[in-house]
Amino acid sequence: MIQMKKIGFFLAFACISLIAVGQQKPTELDKSPMDMSYWPDNYPLLKMSGKAKDQPIARIIYGRPVKNGRTIFGGIIKYNELWRLGANEATELEIFTPVKIANKIIPKGRYTLFCVPSENRWTIIVSKDNFCWGSFTYDTRKDVVRADVKPETTDEIVETFTIYFNENAGKANLVMLWDNQRAELPMTLVTTKK
Repeated sequence: MIQMKKIGFFLAFACISLIAVGQQKPTELDKSPMDMSYWPDNYPLLKMSGKAKDQPIARIIYGRPVKNGRTIFGGIIKYNELWRLGANEATELEIFTPVKIANKIIPKGRYTLFCVPSENRWTIIVSKDNFCWGSFTYDTRKDVVRADVKPETTDEIVETFTIYFNENAGKANLVMLWDNQRAELPMTLVTTKK
């Protein structure tokens, strides 16, 4: 009899739990969806088709905010203030093969990117401080390297913040585009001597 009560209690609890879970709503699509870019470009497709010779060199994961008629640089992105280089979580850079940025070798690992933009210079920061929401907990002691790059004003307006690797023979520029601004962070593949 006690065994039947336990089974009955368990079944009732399981049914209530299933009903509660069934009523949970999925999260809505974020206004700034996440995107990803690889060096080499389209690495997952290359791998799937058997054309990828090696592992990727790097991957970037970032939130893509939208201009929506707003003033971006000097407006919602304040000059000379730290920016997460995207939206929501701080932009993540994963290095699969060592690269050189601003004459510093960056070993294989996962990093976070930040930026301090000004009108004539962007300081790109590679940090070991991972899994950050925005730049609220940024810690300079976790900086790996800082690199200054010169932004260019473009004729074309880019509505949605975009990052991609523009590669060329063992080198790549991490291209950052938004509004009428374009900045490029040079990266070089570190080759090991055999």
